[in-house]
Amino acid sequence: MSFQRDFVWGAATAAYQIEGAAREDGKGLSVWDMCSAIPGFVKSGHTGEIACDHYHRYKEDVRIMKELGLKAYRMSISWPRVLPEGTGRINDKGLEFYDRLVDELLENGIAPYVTLFHWDYPHELFKKGGWLHPDSSDWFAEYTRTVAERLSDRVKHWFTQNEPQCYLGLGHFTGTHAPGLKLGPAEWLQAVHNSLLAHGKAVQALRQTSKQPCEIAYAPVGITSYPVTPTPENIEAARERTFGITEPTFWMNTWYMDPVFFGKYPEDGLRMFEPWLPKFQSGDMDIIRQPLDFLGLNIYHGTPVQKGADGQPEVIGNAAGHPETMTRWTVTPESLYWGPKLFHERYGLPIMITENGLSSMDWVSLDGKVHDTQRIDFLHRYLREYRRAAADGVPLKGYFCWSLLDNFEWAEGYHERFGLVHVDYSDGKRTIKDSGYWYRSVIESNGDAL
Repeated sequence: MSFQRDFVWGAATAAYQIEGAAREDGKGLSVWDMCSAIPGFVKSGHTGEIACDHYHRYKEDVRIMKELGLKAYRMSISWPRVLPEGTGRINDKGLEFYDRLVDELLENGIAPYVTLFHWDYPHELFKKGGWLHPDSSDWFAEYTRTVAERLSDRVKHWFTQNEPQCYLGLGHFTGTHAPGLKLGPAEWLQAVHNSLLAHGKAVQALRQTSKQPCEIAYAPVGITSYPVTPTPENIEAARERTFGITEPTFWMNTWYMDPVFFGKYPEDGLRMFEPWLPKFQSGDMDIIRQPLDFLGLNIYHGTPVQKGADGQPEVIGNAAGHPETMTRWTVTPESLYWGPKLFHERYGLPIMITENGLSSMDWVSLDGKVHDTQRIDFLHRYLREYRRAAADGVPLKGYFCWSLLDNFEWAEGYHERFGLVHVDYSDGKRTIKDSGYWYRSVIESNGDAL
């Protein structure tokens, strides 16, 4: 068994990472504009002021998508480009850009999959308290309605939020991502709760506002543990470590997902965070738990585990010299089998991989091409494991490679290259990498070529 006939093959990006035009046509500032201006916050002082200049070169980029054979494109909307102050006044020029982009995609037979929030929080709302403000979920719902009223006649597929573990953990706990806050546990947990409320209210707004039947999903990081050998004991250990909360960390799954799918926080998390829990309002969980159509997962790597002598999951360290990407993430294709399998088992929805890929050492060779053989091998290994999950009966809706273009990689600036397409940041020139053409052949065969 291979992938289903209507399997969605695509690539993904995020607005701040590629658009540029940070101050054009009435766009407001985001927290990433703010933090990129702080000396030392981003490597080498890089910013997203220009990025890939997608704002001006979107037609060229859509032509490239068509050449790659993409069936879908996962894009995000810049909240401050649409609402410069975060609420209230609408910037029509910002919406016009997304009008043009969506129309261009559809004219080229590419379905837009729109993420409402991929980290570029409006600076004006941050100054009012951001995710800590009790009205923050209503702000997000207003933004969602604004976008849906404009685009939902053509956009059928929506994601509310991307990787809450990152924008809430790295952004509000360690301070390494925008907005650069190092909150205490109580304040951080309040921000998480408000963000979950925002997700629920956004789903409600989409259901109420959409001008056609639509699909709505959520796209957290799928932090995956997998059994070092597939014995029943080790599989259970992988399950326990994937869904357990055994330390007060933001790198976890169930605190961000159980409320969305079960309408409650996990019991082990409530015990772990008991000294810092915010006061929840009656009815909060009813708002957060809204029916979704599928679960998006961003999975890049996993952790091998086994059942330890004490009966608890035991992490098996990778051997010296184990393959790693340029970001020093381990190459663990098994994560794209076990992740979808375990998350579907727990939450019961079809799975879509919304991000997967690697940063590699890519440059344009003397022959004018980009020979990224490691990316081809990486994607080949991961997609074979993903196909194995399909063969085992896990309902898989699609796969979005991260990323379409080399781009601004947040705090790493332009030092990491994840794209299927090379970008020369001096002049914006695009060069499709060997992996892009390889991916096209995979799409053409619906994965049978793997």
